[in-house]
Amino acid sequence: MSGTAASRAAGSEAGASGPPRVGAGDGALLVVGDVVTDVIARHRGPLASGTDTAAAIRTMPGGAGANVACWAAHWGGTEVRLLGRVGADAHAWHERELAASGVRPRLVVDRQAPTGTVICLVDTGAAAERTFLTDSGASLRLDPDDWSDTLLDGVARLHLSGYLLFSEPSRKLVTMALESARGRGVPVSLDPASAGFLEALGVERFLALVDGMDVLLPSRDEACLLTGLPHPADAVAELSRHVPLVVAKQGADGALVARSGTVTAHVPALPAVPRDTTGAGDAFSGAFLAALLTGAGPEDAAREGCRAGALAVERVGGRPPSPE
Repeated sequence: MSGTAASRAAGSEAGASGPPRVGAGDGALLVVGDVVTDVIARHRGPLASGTDTAAAIRTMPGGAGANVACWAAHWGGTEVRLLGRVGADAHAWHERELAASGVRPRLVVDRQAPTGTVICLVDTGAAAERTFLTDSGASLRLDPDDWSDTLLDGVARLHLSGYLLFSEPSRKLVTMALESARGRGVPVSLDPASAGFLEALGVERFLALVDGMDVLLPSRDEACLLTGLPHPADAVAELSRHVPLVVAKQGADGALVARSGTVTAHVPALPAVPRDTTGAGDAFSGAFLAALLTGAGPEDAAREGCRAGALAVERVGGRPPSPE
């Protein structure tokens, strides 16, 4: 977890006051999801097919699940744990990076598949928009053998990365984890993760898989895809008929909060000068969940999510500032 000085610095970078420093919550956040290596290539203008395009390239730790865990730990107030699967090639590095961010990692080492890798192509124009080339590797090979009910000991909230729904073994783990959480009365949240992968999975299948979850954290595009409705507010309201609380991330347009078929709040985004939008949604989710666990209501938690998202887009990569 970052110190107070680091938190103030992070807040000033995003034009916000930084994450709130609050007392520890009554239980931990357990995140189950992907841990990958990001290769981030920042280029200006269109890619030049068949020849060279100049770019600034960095290799960084990433993965939607891991990023959410790191941002939740950075935002403070609760213990954060992570279950993920990596190859032997990068296990030690990812474990060190997660621990340095204040996360307690439980990484299963896959001896047959390498750590997942994502190539992030970031256009350094005004929007800093990114495109992903994804090799999931070991990250989506989590399976029921990697789950144990004891993982929920001391846990107040379970968060699942939507990427887990995109392979058969990890879908089975999601079902098992959800059943365990229901049995213990632990609320469960999920971020759908990828509009492209969602389309391949199918809307009806997705909605069946998230049945019984408490919170859904889609992007605007994912919400519209899942409902077939063109307007984000209508889409979010419709989704909240399936999942009790839906909070849709809209980038520079802030966030929408919906319950029981009604949009209850539109939370504005904070001003930011984007350098890289990689992981901005993960930052929102991490701060949102940390705020919920320390007693914030959904609207206030969404405000914290927007603050984290503003900080994230002004940084390169999907992780928060390093603790001092």
